[in-house]
Amino acid sequence: MTQLALFDLDHTLLPIDSDHEWGRFLVKTGVVDAQYYAAENERFYADYKAGRLDIFAFLAFALKPLAEHSREQLNIWHESFMHEVIRPHLHPNAFNLVKKHQDQGDLCCVVTATNSFVTRPIVAAFGIEHLIATEPEVIGDPLTGNFSGKVAGIPNFREGKVVRVDNWLAAQDLSWESLSESYFYSDSINDLPLMEKVSIAKPTNPDDNLRKKALENHWPVLELFK
Repeated sequence: MTQLALFDLDHTLLPIDSDHEWGRFLVKTGVVDAQYYAAENERFYADYKAGRLDIFAFLAFALKPLAEHSREQLNIWHESFMHEVIRPHLHPNAFNLVKKHQDQGDLCCVVTATNSFVTRPIVAAFGIEHLIATEPEVIGDPLTGNFSGKVAGIPNFREGKVVRVDNWLAAQDLSWESLSESYFYSDSINDLPLMEKVSIAKPTNPDDNLRKKALENHWPVLELFK
Protein backbone atom coordinates (compact mmCIF):
# COMPACT_ATOMS: atom_id res chain seq x y z
CA MET A 1 0.00 0.00 0.00
CA THR A 2 1.04 3.56 -0.69
CA GLN A 3 2.28 5.92 2.01
CA LEU A 4 1.62 9.61 1.41
CA ALA A 5 3.73 12.51 2.69
CA LEU A 6 2.22 15.97 2.25
CA PHE A 7 4.20 19.12 3.00
CA ASP A 8 3.10 22.69 3.36
CA LEU A 9 5.77 25.04 2.00
CA ASP A 10 5.89 28.44 3.72
CA HIS A 11 7.26 28.34 7.27
CA THR A 12 7.24 24.54 7.00
CA LEU A 13 9.90 23.52 4.47
CA LEU A 14 10.96 27.17 4.17
CA PRO A 15 11.66 29.42 7.19
CA ILE A 16 10.03 32.28 5.24
CA ASP A 17 6.72 32.87 3.44
CA SER A 18 7.36 32.76 -0.31
CA ASP A 19 4.08 34.55 -1.15
CA HIS A 20 4.87 37.43 1.20
CA GLU A 21 8.49 37.56 0.07
CA TRP A 22 7.48 37.61 -3.61
CA GLY A 23 5.37 40.68 -2.85
CA ARG A 24 8.33 42.33 -1.13
CA PHE A 25 10.53 41.41 -4.09
CA LEU A 26 8.10 43.08 -6.50
CA VAL A 27 8.22 46.23 -4.39
CA LYS A 28 12.04 46.18 -4.25
CA THR A 29 12.27 45.60 -8.01
CA GLY A 30 9.96 48.53 -8.74
CA VAL A 31 7.38 46.37 -10.50
CA VAL A 32 4.47 47.68 -8.39
CA ASP A 33 3.50 50.89 -6.62
CA ALA A 34 5.79 50.61 -3.60
CA GLN A 35 3.75 52.38 -0.91
CA TYR A 36 0.38 50.82 -1.76
CA TYR A 37 1.63 47.31 -2.51
CA ALA A 38 3.90 47.07 0.52
CA ALA A 39 1.09 48.16 2.86
CA GLU A 40 -1.44 45.74 1.36
CA ASN A 41 1.09 42.91 1.33
CA GLU A 42 1.67 43.36 5.07
CA ARG A 43 -2.06 43.66 5.79
CA PHE A 44 -2.90 40.42 4.00
CA TYR A 45 0.04 38.65 5.63
CA ALA A 46 -1.18 39.70 9.08
CA ASP A 47 -4.68 38.45 8.24
CA TYR A 48 -3.23 35.11 7.10
CA LYS A 49 -1.24 34.64 10.30
CA ALA A 50 -4.32 35.53 12.36
CA GLY A 51 -6.42 32.93 10.50
CA ARG A 52 -8.83 35.51 9.04
CA LEU A 53 -7.57 35.89 5.46
CA ASP A 54 -10.16 36.61 2.74
CA ILE A 55 -8.51 34.37 0.15
CA PHE A 56 -10.40 35.81 -2.83
CA ALA A 57 -9.51 39.41 -1.92
CA PHE A 58 -5.91 38.38 -1.45
CA LEU A 59 -5.74 36.53 -4.78
CA ALA A 60 -7.21 39.51 -6.63
CA PHE A 61 -4.34 41.52 -5.15
CA ALA A 62 -1.56 38.95 -5.57
CA LEU A 63 -2.40 37.78 -9.09
CA LYS A 64 -2.83 41.27 -10.56
CA PRO A 65 0.92 41.85 -11.14
CA LEU A 66 1.15 38.49 -12.93
CA ALA A 67 -1.49 39.65 -15.41
CA GLU A 68 0.30 42.95 -16.09
CA HIS A 69 3.52 41.43 -17.46
CA SER A 70 4.51 38.79 -20.00
CA ARG A 71 5.32 35.27 -18.89
CA GLU A 72 8.85 35.77 -20.24
CA GLN A 73 9.43 38.84 -18.07
CA LEU A 74 7.91 37.17 -15.02
CA ASN A 75 10.22 34.18 -15.46
CA ILE A 76 13.25 36.49 -15.55
CA TRP A 77 12.14 38.15 -12.31
CA HIS A 78 11.47 34.77 -10.72
CA GLU A 79 14.99 33.56 -11.49
CA SER A 80 16.31 36.59 -9.59
CA PHE A 81 13.83 35.92 -6.78
CA MET A 82 15.09 32.35 -6.46
CA HIS A 83 18.72 33.51 -6.37
CA GLU A 84 18.29 36.48 -4.04
CA VAL A 85 15.55 35.33 -1.68
CA ILE A 86 14.76 31.62 -1.81
CA ARG A 87 18.05 29.76 -2.21
CA PRO A 88 19.68 31.42 0.84
CA HIS A 89 16.77 30.02 2.91
CA LEU A 90 16.87 26.41 1.70
CA HIS A 91 17.68 24.55 4.91
CA PRO A 92 19.39 21.15 5.16
CA ASN A 93 16.91 19.97 7.81
CA ALA A 94 14.07 20.47 5.33
CA PHE A 95 15.94 18.56 2.63
CA ASN A 96 16.63 15.74 5.09
CA LEU A 97 12.95 15.50 6.05
CA VAL A 98 11.90 15.23 2.41
CA LYS A 99 14.66 12.73 1.65
CA LYS A 100 13.58 10.52 4.57
CA HIS A 101 10.15 10.09 3.01
CA GLN A 102 11.52 9.71 -0.50
CA ASP A 103 13.92 7.00 0.68
CA GLN A 104 10.94 5.16 2.18
CA GLY A 105 9.29 5.22 -1.22
CA ASP A 106 6.51 7.51 -0.03
CA LEU A 107 4.44 9.52 -2.48
CA CYS A 108 5.53 13.10 -1.74
CA CYS A 109 3.62 16.26 -2.57
CA VAL A 110 3.76 19.92 -1.55
CA VAL A 111 0.31 21.36 -0.77
CA THR A 112 0.44 25.14 -0.57
CA ALA A 113 -1.95 28.08 -0.73
CA THR A 114 0.71 30.12 -2.55
CA ASN A 115 0.22 30.18 -6.30
CA SER A 116 2.01 27.72 -8.56
CA PHE A 117 3.93 30.37 -10.49
CA VAL A 118 5.75 31.38 -7.32
CA THR A 119 6.09 27.90 -5.84
CA ARG A 120 6.80 25.43 -8.66
CA PRO A 121 10.52 26.30 -9.00
CA ILE A 122 10.87 26.21 -5.20
CA VAL A 123 9.29 22.76 -4.99
CA ALA A 124 11.56 21.59 -7.81
CA ALA A 125 14.57 22.79 -5.78
CA PHE A 126 13.51 20.35 -3.04
CA GLY A 127 13.37 17.53 -5.59
CA ILE A 128 9.63 17.00 -5.07
CA GLU A 129 7.73 16.02 -8.21
CA HIS A 130 4.16 16.76 -7.14
CA LEU A 131 2.67 20.15 -6.31
CA ILE A 132 -0.87 21.13 -5.39
CA ALA A 133 -1.08 24.93 -5.30
CA THR A 134 -3.51 27.72 -5.99
CA GLU A 135 -3.58 27.95 -9.79
CA PRO A 136 -3.54 31.29 -11.61
CA GLU A 137 -5.70 31.23 -14.73
CA VAL A 138 -3.61 31.13 -17.92
CA ILE A 139 -4.63 32.49 -21.32
CA GLY A 140 -3.62 30.04 -24.03
CA ASP A 141 -0.75 27.58 -23.57
CA PRO A 142 -0.47 26.54 -19.87
CA LEU A 143 3.34 26.71 -19.96
CA THR A 144 3.88 29.90 -21.95
CA GLY A 145 0.58 31.79 -21.94
CA ASN A 146 0.09 34.99 -19.98
CA PHE A 147 -1.88 35.10 -16.75
CA SER A 148 -5.38 36.58 -16.65
CA GLY A 149 -5.22 37.79 -13.04
CA LYS A 150 -7.98 35.37 -12.01
CA VAL A 151 -7.75 32.12 -10.08
CA ALA A 152 -8.48 28.84 -11.86
CA GLY A 153 -10.62 26.43 -9.86
CA ILE A 154 -10.68 26.17 -6.07
CA PRO A 155 -8.05 28.13 -4.11
CA ASN A 156 -5.79 25.69 -2.28
CA PHE A 157 -6.57 27.16 1.13
CA ARG A 158 -8.07 25.80 4.36
CA GLU A 159 -10.87 23.33 3.43
CA GLY A 160 -9.92 23.83 -0.21
CA LYS A 161 -6.71 21.90 0.46
CA VAL A 162 -8.74 18.84 1.44
CA VAL A 163 -10.85 19.09 -1.74
CA ARG A 164 -7.80 19.55 -3.94
CA VAL A 165 -5.94 16.62 -2.36
CA ASP A 166 -9.07 14.45 -2.69
CA ASN A 167 -9.20 15.25 -6.41
CA TRP A 168 -5.46 14.72 -6.87
CA LEU A 169 -5.60 11.29 -5.21
CA ALA A 170 -8.61 10.28 -7.32
CA ALA A 171 -6.75 11.26 -10.50
CA GLN A 172 -4.08 8.73 -9.53
CA ASP A 173 -6.60 6.00 -8.71
CA LEU A 174 -5.90 6.47 -5.02
CA SER A 175 -8.06 7.39 -2.03
CA TRP A 176 -7.50 8.05 1.65
CA GLU A 177 -8.73 4.51 2.32
CA SER A 178 -6.16 3.00 -0.05
CA LEU A 179 -3.22 4.63 1.79
CA SER A 180 -1.41 2.69 4.48
CA GLU A 181 -0.42 5.96 6.17
CA SER A 182 -0.69 9.65 5.37
CA TYR A 183 1.44 12.44 6.84
CA PHE A 184 0.96 16.19 6.67
CA TYR A 185 3.62 18.65 7.80
CA SER A 186 2.44 22.24 8.35
CA ASP A 187 3.05 25.29 10.50
CA SER A 188 -0.33 26.99 10.19
CA ILE A 189 -3.70 26.87 11.92
CA ASN A 190 -5.14 27.52 8.43
CA ASP A 191 -4.14 23.94 7.58
CA LEU A 192 -6.11 22.34 10.41
CA PRO A 193 -8.73 20.78 8.05
CA LEU A 194 -6.08 18.79 6.16
CA MET A 195 -4.15 18.04 9.33
CA GLU A 196 -7.29 16.43 10.78
CA LYS A 197 -7.78 14.42 7.57
CA VAL A 198 -4.43 12.58 7.50
CA SER A 199 -3.60 9.61 9.70
CA ILE A 200 -0.44 11.25 11.11
CA ALA A 201 -0.50 15.01 11.73
CA LYS A 202 2.92 16.66 11.91
CA PRO A 203 2.76 20.23 13.24
CA THR A 204 6.04 21.73 12.06
CA ASN A 205 7.40 25.05 13.35
CA PRO A 206 3.77 25.66 14.40
CA ASP A 207 2.18 29.05 14.97
CA ASP A 208 0.69 29.66 18.41
CA ASN A 209 -2.82 28.52 17.45
CA LEU A 210 -1.65 25.31 15.83
CA ARG A 211 0.65 24.65 18.79
CA LYS A 212 -2.39 24.77 21.06
CA LYS A 213 -4.23 22.30 18.82
CA ALA A 214 -1.19 20.03 18.81
CA LEU A 215 -1.21 20.01 22.60
CA GLU A 216 -4.95 19.25 22.70
CA ASN A 217 -4.60 16.40 20.19
CA HIS A 218 -1.29 15.04 21.51
CA TRP A 219 0.42 15.68 18.19
CA PRO A 220 4.23 15.74 18.54
CA VAL A 221 5.68 19.05 17.37
CA LEU A 222 8.60 19.17 14.94
CA GLU A 223 10.94 22.18 14.94
CA LEU A 224 12.98 22.13 11.73
CA PHE A 225 14.83 25.41 12.09
CA LYS A 226 15.87 25.45 15.76
